[in-house]
Amino acid sequence: MSPTIKVKKLHPDAKLPRYSHAGPWGDLAADLSAVAAATLAPAGAPGSTQAISTGIALELPATHGALVEDRSGLALRGLTTLAGVIDPGYRGEIKIVVTNLNPTPFAIAPGDRVAQLRVVQRIEATFEEVAELVEAPRGAAGFGSTGA
Repeated sequence: MSPTIKVKKLHPDAKLPRYSHAGPWGDLAADLSAVAAATLAPAGAPGSTQAISTGIALELPATHGALVEDRSGLALRGLTTLAGVIDPGYRGEIKIVVTNLNPTPFAIAPGDRVAQLRVVQRIEATFEEVAELVEAPRGAAGFGSTGA
């Protein structure tokens, strides 16, 4: 069963998260939109990373949280998201932390879809310290271990 997430508009022009494509073959995440204009400086310059206001707050059920993810088209143009975990108990404004990786400024207009909100089920794990881990075929091989 799909969770119901209550959304409070903190700004009259704010947009609720919205799936561009719904149904059985629909989107995995809902679009998040900027509520105010912003210009990100070129990569590496002060201001190339900013928190973009959405003008909304969420009431996630205790069973769910959310992740803020890149929009693929913007990622191709050098805009990437950072710090995107929203815990179920957080009730403040959802802000999208973005970084401009391009050597030119990146302008965001009010209403622009800047990121995606992926709702995830919250699972609270138990962490147990052990002296050894069971061997697996991959072992300790990390990034690039598959040759890609």
